[in-house]
Amino acid sequence: MHDTPSDVLAANGPLAGLLEDYTPRPMQADMADQVAEAIGEHQSLICEAGTGTGKTFAYLIPAVLSGRKIIISTGTRHLQDQIYEKDLPTVRKATAATASVCVLKGRNNYLCLHRYKALESNPLQDSLMAELHALRDWANSTRSGDVSEILTEQSGLHEHITSTTDNCLGQECDYYNDCHVLKARRRAQETDIVIVNHYLLLSDMALKEAGFNELLPRVDCIIFDEAHQLPELASQYLGVTVSSRQLQDLVTDAGKAFKSEAADIPGFLELLSTLEQATRSARSAFGQSDRRSDWKTVADDSRCRETVELIEERLQVIVDTLKSQAQRGKHLDNCYKRAELLQDRLQSFLHDDENKMVTWLETRGRGFLLHQTPLNIAEAFQSRLNRYECSCIYTSATLTVNNSFEHFAGQLGLDDISTHNWPSPYNFRQQSLLYLPADMPAPNSPGFTDAVLEKSLPVLEASKGRAFLLFTSHRALRYAAELIRDRLPYRILVQGDHSRGELLDEFRRDEHSILLGTNSFWEGVDVKGPALSCVIIDKLPFATPDDPVLKARSARMEEMGRNPFMEYQLPLAVIQLKQGIGRLIRDDRDRGVLMICDNRIREKSYGRVFIKSLPDITITDNIGDIEAFFDN
Repeated sequence: MHDTPSDVLAANGPLAGLLEDYTPRPMQADMADQVAEAIGEHQSLICEAGTGTGKTFAYLIPAVLSGRKIIISTGTRHLQDQIYEKDLPTVRKATAATASVCVLKGRNNYLCLHRYKALESNPLQDSLMAELHALRDWANSTRSGDVSEILTEQSGLHEHITSTTDNCLGQECDYYNDCHVLKARRRAQETDIVIVNHYLLLSDMALKEAGFNELLPRVDCIIFDEAHQLPELASQYLGVTVSSRQLQDLVTDAGKAFKSEAADIPGFLELLSTLEQATRSARSAFGQSDRRSDWKTVADDSRCRETVELIEERLQVIVDTLKSQAQRGKHLDNCYKRAELLQDRLQSFLHDDENKMVTWLETRGRGFLLHQTPLNIAEAFQSRLNRYECSCIYTSATLTVNNSFEHFAGQLGLDDISTHNWPSPYNFRQQSLLYLPADMPAPNSPGFTDAVLEKSLPVLEASKGRAFLLFTSHRALRYAAELIRDRLPYRILVQGDHSRGELLDEFRRDEHSILLGTNSFWEGVDVKGPALSCVIIDKLPFATPDDPVLKARSARMEEMGRNPFMEYQLPLAVIQLKQGIGRLIRDDRDRGVLMICDNRIREKSYGRVFIKSLPDITITDNIGDIEAFFDN
């Protein structure tokens, strides 16, 4: 085994012998040594590692060399799988480390034997039954139970053969001893390095807070990759939600429990039907369009307020009925506990004093969600994190604003913590160009999207397609898609027409295509080579001003005499812009043009904060420079 991470990463080190075209990176070695020191000294560290630094190996190598028990938490399941299946095997081979490794996902990623067996007596539609028959052999032989081995993300069967925290029967389940979720968690308890994602880790924090058994083992260090996502995700997990989906699932499962365990309860199905009707009425009262609104505004409409109060009333009757019958069967008992929890949350939502929480409504398609989100997550995040009694490494390519970690650290309450920034090793002045077109109208003017397209067309012609057009709203995306389809001889791919994965596959296959997307394409997308040679961004990605959480947090900051725009809204937008720009240059051979159509980056004083937060890049407002760049 090698002594230090630097030894492993050296030009003549073992990693060089395993990777084709390996190039040693001094910043990667420096980061790896600093991470190793932090782990060894039980110290926490925040580190930004620009695109191309090689941060994954820079934390994996010291992790496996440390001999400590470590959790690695990633932003996505995809990154989990990449680390487990590709990166860690390479690192273990290079270091000759004996550390054991496993990946642990949320329960909805594992086959639930109870729900799978129950489908045999509750037939699904034909297309899903055909898929169910196709996975039967796998279900009888799989060791991990990870449904991604057999199902695509788009499979409609997924929700029918996996469990949720709500519908899991726990020790009452007939298949408890063979449960794939429990087996995965037992493996994690016995493993040196456990790879999870932020969703699972934050769920574990919530369970620890509630006094339940933890999902994750006790460890010496947690490494958060893609740590810039933590503040937003923590806001979701440190709050509570009641959704129409939860209510509908309760109605469905309670109906099944009634039929199998208490068919003699008079009028129970009718009670469930009244809750289902009240839930549908509430969605209708909230309007047809998708929206996010603070509850005070919504509750001014008597119909909206009364429909939610009606859900609470009918849910209370169901709670009382189930309480008297819960002892008759494990399914009834499970439904009673779920109904009681939903009732408690609903009462808290309706009667919240808003001193610490934001109460707000979200509608999506046919469903709705009633949220309570903390105004400030720092104290709650730290109190839960302290229960792990370990050091933490926070890393991402986008943590600083104007070269400062203050915004990120402040959101999570990370006081007196060491920080370090390793900029991207790529030569952005040679590899890229930033185009800020002149004479653009204000972003809030009626003809703005038309102007974006007119200014983009010559750039797209010069780049021969090969571009992302990133928008800050779905409305602008749809409008632009209609405008551009007949204006260029290239294939136009639009978010929403297919899944994200399918669109990216098509984009890579058709080298001259143009992909139009919104926030889901601003990060976590990796297209190397000439297929992506241009990224066009319509507006600086400020959060919607009427977003209920943003409004409430801004109002609280104003009450404290602080500047919410400079301290909160601007830093959020800068980090989002850095993520969008990060799509363009993915290795030292990439070349490309970045175009930002928002004139505020030039004309507003805060525009300098955006510019200073970007890599060192040449800026132009001359379309001739863009044409010359692509001609070279």
